[in-house]
Amino acid sequence: MATHHTINSYARNDSYVIPGVYDIEQDDVSWIMVASIIIFSMQTGFGLLESGIVSRKNEVNIMMKNIVDVVLGGFTYWLFGYGLSYGRSNYTTPFIAFGDFMVDPEVNNPLMGQIFTSFFFQLSFATTATTILSGTVAERINFHAYCLFSLINTVVYCIPAGWVWGEHGFLKTMGVVDIAGSGPVHLLGGASALAAGIMLGPRVNRYDKEANDPPPMGNPINACVGLFFLWWGWLAFNSGSTYGLSDTKWEYAARSAFMTILASFGGGSYALIHSLIKQKGKLDPSDLINGILGSLVGITAGCFLFRAWESILVGVIGSILTLTSLPLFDKLRIDDPVGAIAVHGVSGIWGVLAVGLFADDTHLGSTSGRLGVLKGGGWYLLGVQSLAVICIVFWATSSTFLLLWIVNKITPLRMDPKDELLGADYTEHNIMSSPVAKETTTNSSSSNGRNDESQISQRFRLPQSDDRRLTGVYRNYFNDELSSERSKAPMRENPAFINDEGV
Repeated sequence: MATHHTINSYARNDSYVIPGVYDIEQDDVSWIMVASIIIFSMQTGFGLLESGIVSRKNEVNIMMKNIVDVVLGGFTYWLFGYGLSYGRSNYTTPFIAFGDFMVDPEVNNPLMGQIFTSFFFQLSFATTATTILSGTVAERINFHAYCLFSLINTVVYCIPAGWVWGEHGFLKTMGVVDIAGSGPVHLLGGASALAAGIMLGPRVNRYDKEANDPPPMGNPINACVGLFFLWWGWLAFNSGSTYGLSDTKWEYAARSAFMTILASFGGGSYALIHSLIKQKGKLDPSDLINGILGSLVGITAGCFLFRAWESILVGVIGSILTLTSLPLFDKLRIDDPVGAIAVHGVSGIWGVLAVGLFADDTHLGSTSGRLGVLKGGGWYLLGVQSLAVICIVFWATSSTFLLLWIVNKITPLRMDPKDELLGADYTEHNIMSSPVAKETTTNSSSSNGRNDESQISQRFRLPQSDDRRLTGVYRNYFNDELSSERSKAPMRENPAFINDEGV
């Protein structure tokens, strides 16, 4: 329950009720801070996973975007994001909070420790939510445009987070339940990724062939290591959401970790079987990775509200939904290199709705005494959870479309086609780790000016209608030496640099 205090502080009204977000005992602080630090380490997992899935000519660019998400997104969350989620003032409404901007409590503030602890924990969630989109826009978004978007993307997350977790939030008032963020973190990130994927369009030549199979992973080892970082970080993500260990919180922290790992067992087992059947006895790493992640997203909203068998079932269904929806987005020509829309968006919907089906009441009062439909609790909780899904999806897609439209008016969102084929590592960061960049720059400097357009077109599989336009743009980059054995050999040895799709 909320603790009542009267505090005079900078840029706030003189008297107010302190919300539950600051109802933290001294014994809780260590748990919350440690969990927050582990959650921050999930950025390492996102970076490794995404850089392992994309082609190697873009792996540095992916890591740079993850760093930018923390730096710029974290700065704006301190500047205004936290205040729009949990601010305390007379201007706060059920839709948006207002106050506590640029968090900096005075040393004599009796809630100084609680404010810092709360901010640090919420910041770890905010940076996680805003970085989900980075994988979907990989290999084709202008880095400068991404930096600008990362700077303002905080507003997409902070407002619905307040709806669900803020004392003022209209969804919280109605009784929505989301323990660790299947909705405000994962569904929000997945829906934003959907909007961004639609706006940017697919990578060059991604769907030019009849087969829509995705390009091969650039570095499967990185992707698997990234999964492990995310997997273990998820345990802190969910169990840390008990917001401490005092009283009976420690019991539910343990239960949360237990149910989370069980869900991943269920989801991973299904993904293993799914891939072996689909690949006729061979295992596709991306299927196993995405299946496990989908199960983790599914369990997040109700991580300590379910029984063991229910957690396994939630994980299995999350994995099924993820692996089933991945090819559907390809059929719709929505290019998502890392599968973030399916993993976070589709499984996020399931996670929020699963609470309305299986939720038990707890001693923490998380469900306000309401039970899921299958526990005899009626339809109210499921109805509120469904409303939360609709509100979050609508907000995330519409606000992301708007922000990207604004960014595109300032600087182009999309990379130039020639830069996209060369790879963002070289064109955005001047790093020639890919043989494509090395070969083309070397050849350009030694070229006698001759360019065989038909060879370039065939080598990079350019659309026929664009041959003359694109090869004209590439004249300073490519020449007929690209068709020689010297340039073909490293490409054959390193298929991840330029794959069969030409990217």
